[in-house]
Amino acid sequence: MVIIDLMTALMGVSMGFLAFLVIGGISGASALIFYPGQANRPKLEKLLLAAFLGFVAALGSSYLGQYFALFQSGQMLEWLSAIFASCLTGCIFTALAK
Repeated sequence: MVIIDLMTALMGVSMGFLAFLVIGGISGASALIFYPGQANRPKLEKLLLAAFLGFVAALGSSYLGQYFALFQSGQMLEWLSAIFASCLTGCIFTALAK
């Protein structure tokens, strides 16, 4: 029984990590691509950095929200805060990078 509980806990952590990787990566990269400005393509380094910053923002908002007891893992507010934080970070980075 302990093994099943441990597997469930580890699966939740790894799935959350992958979900925040996808959410943060997509929102950070799309903020760089669709931000108004010059019509040229962004460099790969900036694109990867924007995706990484979006991932870190999504992960950070999730852990901070759980730390301050605003929500629990898996709740809708956690996902909304992750999406909002990654989009905001991507837009700020893109505004400063261009």
